[in-house]
Amino acid sequence: MAKKVKGTKLGTATASRRQVLKGAGVGAAAVAFPLVLTPRKTRAAVNLTVRDPGGPYVKAFGTAYYEPFNKQYAGEIEVVGVAGKHEPTSQIKAMVDTGSYTWDAALLSLAAQNLLISEGDGYLEPLEISGPDWDEIPDNFKTEHMQGSDVYATILSYRNDVYPATAPEPNNGWADLWNIEGIPGRRAIRKHPFDTLEEAQMATGTAPTEVYNYFRANGFDAAFASLDKIKPAIDIWWTGGAQTSQLLQTGEVDIIPTWNGRAQAAIDAGAPATISWAQGLYGYEGWCILKGGPKVDAARKFVAFCANAKRQAVHAKYIAYGPVNPMAYDYIDPARAAVLPTMPINLDVMSPIDMVFWGKEKDRATELFDAWLLS
Repeated sequence: MAKKVKGTKLGTATASRRQVLKGAGVGAAAVAFPLVLTPRKTRAAVNLTVRDPGGPYVKAFGTAYYEPFNKQYAGEIEVVGVAGKHEPTSQIKAMVDTGSYTWDAALLSLAAQNLLISEGDGYLEPLEISGPDWDEIPDNFKTEHMQGSDVYATILSYRNDVYPATAPEPNNGWADLWNIEGIPGRRAIRKHPFDTLEEAQMATGTAPTEVYNYFRANGFDAAFASLDKIKPAIDIWWTGGAQTSQLLQTGEVDIIPTWNGRAQAAIDAGAPATISWAQGLYGYEGWCILKGGPKVDAARKFVAFCANAKRQAVHAKYIAYGPVNPMAYDYIDPARAAVLPTMPINLDVMSPIDMVFWGKEKDRATELFDAWLLS
C-alpha cells in the first residue's frame, strides 16, 4: 500500500506556498531598495607622522594644523601627530642613524635643534621653505632647519587671593620671589638649573640682558649663593609643568615660577592667580624635519602650512603660547592676546633664553645643581 506523503512543514525540503510568497516578497524588496554601501575612506598616498608633546597639544595642533591640513591634502597626504618624550634628541639620532623612521617631522625646542644640527653630519633637513607666510615670521623665530611654532615664557605667577591689590605685589621681577620677609608665603621653584639659575642671578641685581655674559665670565657661584638664601623657604621643588598648574589651583603654593601656559591653564580653570611678566625668560619651539627620511617633501608642505597666521591664531586659543607669525594677532581676541608672550607689552619686559649657552653648559650646570640640592 502506497505511503502517504505528509503535509509540508517548516524546515522540510518542500517549500510551502506561504514560504515561496514570503521569499518572493523579500526578493522584490531587495530590488526596490538595493543595499547601500558606505564609501570607503580614500587612503592618502603619503602617511606623515609628526612628533608633538601630547597633552594639551593634541587638541591645539589637531584643530589648528592636522585636521585642516588633511582636509586640504585629502588623498595626497595624511598627517598624524604622536606624543613624544621631552627633548627627544636621542630618539631622532637613532632613527636617522639606522634609517628606521618612526617620525618624519618633530616639534622641538631651539636647544634640541641646535644640538641635532651640530653633531656629526647633522640630523635635520634644511627646510627650504618660501612664501608669504614664511616671510611674515621674524628671523629670530626661525632658522635654516626650524620654523617656529610658538613662544613660551618662564614667568612668576602668584595667588592674588594671598597677595591682593592693597598688599605688596610680586611685579618687580625675581627679587620679589627672594623677598621672603616682605612677601611671605608658600614658595615653589623648578628642580632644574634651566631658568632657576637665571632667576637666582637676576635676584642679585644682574640685568636680564647681562645674565649669560655674567655666567660666561664668572660661572654660577653667585647664582648658587643666591639660591642658598631662599632654599630654606622652598616648600616644593617642582619637576613638571602640569604639577605647577595643580599647585596654583589647589593653593598649595602662593608664588611660583612656571611657564606662562601652565599658569594660564590654572587661571582659565578658575584659580585666583596672576602672571607677572617682569624679567620673564622666553624661548620658542618649532617644526623640524628628520634628515634623510622618505617623506621629506610631504613634511615640507606640512611645515609650510603651519606658518599661516590664521592657523597659528587657532593654536593660541587652546594653549596660551604666543604665535611666531605676528599677523596672527589680527585673528586673536584682544583678551586672549593680552596673556600671550609675543604680545609686545609682554615680550618687551622679557629677555630670550640663550640656547647656545645652555647647549654647551647643560651637563656641567646639571651636575653642579644636583650636588647643590644635596648639600
